[in-house]
Amino acid sequence: MTSTDVRTEAEDSGPSGYAAARLRLLQEGARSGPPRRAALAELTDDWLTGLFDAGAEGLRGVSLIAVGGYGRGELSPRSDLDLLLLHDGSADPDAVAALADRIWYPVWDLGLALDHSVRTPAEARKTAGEDLKVQLGLLDARHLAGDLGLTAGLRTSVLADWRNQAPKRLPELQELCAERAERQGELQYLLEPDLKEARGGLRDATALRAVAASWLADAPREGLADARKRILDVRDALHLATGRATDRLSLQEQDQVAAELGLLDADTLLRQVYEAARVISYASDVTWREVGRVLKSRAVRPRLRAMLGGGKPAPERSPLAEGVVEQDGEVVLARAARPDRDPVLPLRAAAAAAQSGLPLSLHAVRRMAAAARPLPTPWPAEAREQLVTLLGSGRPTVEVWEALEAEGLITQLLPDWERVRCRPQRNAVHIWTVDRHLIETAVQASELTRRVGRPDLLLVSALLHDIGKGWPGDHSVAGEIIARDVAARIGFDRTDVATLAALVRHHLLLVETATRRDLEDPATVRSVAEAVGSQGTLELLHALTEADALATGPAAWSSWRASLVADLVKRVSAVLAGDAPEEPETAAPTAEQERLAIEAFRTGSPVLSLRAQTEPPAEDPSGEPEPLGVELLIAVPDQPGVLPAVAGVLAMHRLTVRTAELRALDLPDSVQDSENSSPSEGSVLLLDWRVAAEYGSLPQAARLRADLVRALDGSLDIAGRLAERDAAYPRRRGIIAPPPRVTVASVGSRRATVIEVRAHDAPGLLHRIGRALEDADVRVRSAHVSTLGANAVDAFYVTGPEGAPLPGEEAASVARALEETLRE
Repeated sequence: MTSTDVRTEAEDSGPSGYAAARLRLLQEGARSGPPRRAALAELTDDWLTGLFDAGAEGLRGVSLIAVGGYGRGELSPRSDLDLLLLHDGSADPDAVAALADRIWYPVWDLGLALDHSVRTPAEARKTAGEDLKVQLGLLDARHLAGDLGLTAGLRTSVLADWRNQAPKRLPELQELCAERAERQGELQYLLEPDLKEARGGLRDATALRAVAASWLADAPREGLADARKRILDVRDALHLATGRATDRLSLQEQDQVAAELGLLDADTLLRQVYEAARVISYASDVTWREVGRVLKSRAVRPRLRAMLGGGKPAPERSPLAEGVVEQDGEVVLARAARPDRDPVLPLRAAAAAAQSGLPLSLHAVRRMAAAARPLPTPWPAEAREQLVTLLGSGRPTVEVWEALEAEGLITQLLPDWERVRCRPQRNAVHIWTVDRHLIETAVQASELTRRVGRPDLLLVSALLHDIGKGWPGDHSVAGEIIARDVAARIGFDRTDVATLAALVRHHLLLVETATRRDLEDPATVRSVAEAVGSQGTLELLHALTEADALATGPAAWSSWRASLVADLVKRVSAVLAGDAPEEPETAAPTAEQERLAIEAFRTGSPVLSLRAQTEPPAEDPSGEPEPLGVELLIAVPDQPGVLPAVAGVLAMHRLTVRTAELRALDLPDSVQDSENSSPSEGSVLLLDWRVAAEYGSLPQAARLRADLVRALDGSLDIAGRLAERDAAYPRRRGIIAPPPRVTVASVGSRRATVIEVRAHDAPGLLHRIGRALEDADVRVRSAHVSTLGANAVDAFYVTGPEGAPLPGEEAASVARALEETLRE
């Protein structure tokens, strides 16, 4: 039977004919989705038009209007009918009321839900001005029957009102959406979602249409229509499966709904729903940011024009990283950025955005996605560091990661991500999909980076620990294999690859053993020690266990579980400790280091050498070398204040320290005897640093040396210069980093006390540490500094004035004082 046949049957047989035609239409297996929704709306239009025409004979100035979803011509099997009987006030009120009854009662008699009203255009506009939901429904008003001019006039007036009032109504709409999301949760993660009310559902899609109708902003359209269609299709199937007007996709209905849609199973159904919701949620985020920016611009621009005498001021652009700037509260690409020639740019931009607590511009993400070059295998060091920085940025990581994922950049970088993307978890303990759980684990791990010596391995293991859930079998076993491949691909060395694989393989070991085994049994502790293998891995595994549990949900972690795991870790650590290993011997200086040391000794002043480190491109060894950084060698006659002076000068020149080592070198007697006039006593400090410019090119070596000389003789106020520079730039909200942590290593050197500092990397950090140690009247014998992503993990070998290790209480006091200084 064709659509025309169905409509004819409805028209000929009245309400019963409509009911039969409606049932026949819904039972047609060949027609579903948009065609069925449109056909059902058309069938209903014809029936209601017949009811109107039969009751409106002789009446003028009256029309019947469909609003809301029905106004859009989209009727699901159990959708409400949203109707407005509009009249111009000239008709007899009793006649209008009688006409309303002629329409409403047949609808009710069929058991259909009806949302109805009878109003004049003025009343309709007044009600819309008072009730935002009414106004949203009228934006989709569609004429059904009666006076077409009356309907057109109302549509024109309502749209004009909406556009004129948009600066006031859109913030109300945004607040309404936010309140609904708070009540209903996020559609893309819920096991029993409300397809209409949850964030990313049909209500949000309608809100985006309203924003577009305001002409103030528009949603990104790519994929949005398909996402909305998918959720509507699922709601249709839900209505047919349950026979009820419900939008809640309950667990017990999911298999039947999946079958109705021809899908493999309920998991496939949920994954499609999640993917659609993710598109709508991301479009909402982008759209509301644009609305806020436009409204702010409208409020500020008249004042600026008055101050500047007219004209449109150029937007301010503040550099964040190479090729990345901030503009209008978003992270965008610099004008000189070349994403087609800079494969690290997406990660660099993402890391800069997350560290600044700013969103990535939609245009920037799409430009990078369209022009992105694949990273070489293995990744260059910068790409790995930027990934770690992104993962370690805390809560802002989520929004930035979602922006990359929305444009397909995550699966370009990490192809294995595709199997866990939008994958539901039916364990009631889990509150997130697999992919979001992995990002949440990284967010939780970023709070624990001060507890581990290798925060980069902690963060990457957090990202990968459940990566095996996209494969059959034990996800820990499958994940170990994937983690080995991913870790090697992104450039970790063999030892780190093995550690990451072990962390993924055993990420459940501690919590499962602690809660399911007898910790008093020596065999239990020995088995865990054998699996873990080292103190470093145990430390990482302990932090990963906590981050994983916290990211799972409130039921997965408790003080009881935490105490059991801590007890197990303490016991395993004792087994692994054994005898303290011998302190490694210091490596002999290179010829270049020895040459600089002798020159510094003879001149009594600092000397330095800058040397670029490069490697040929992985794809074309004959091509242009790729920079790895710059090696900065400094030799300074041994004297107080060297470390803070050097660190401060580098911070002044906007040089990022990636790694650094400091040690004292005693020159041979022959050198000392030949230079009796030297002020030095034969000891020279050697500093071997790997640095990179934050922006632009490196400063000249002569300028660095000149500033270092001034810093050492006290004529250069480093702290003041750094403070002035910070004050010159407005503070961004950025991330809230965990507080710094300073500890005395339990197993250190026989010749010195080892103080470990774990803190958020920032300009001037080493300068502050060096000054604090100088103030504590301790000497830094050697320093081993490394920056892992956004985390600084530094070890300082210090002695007292006499050159001996610090007594226990004094060492603890120095550590406490340093931590207090860094927290200020």
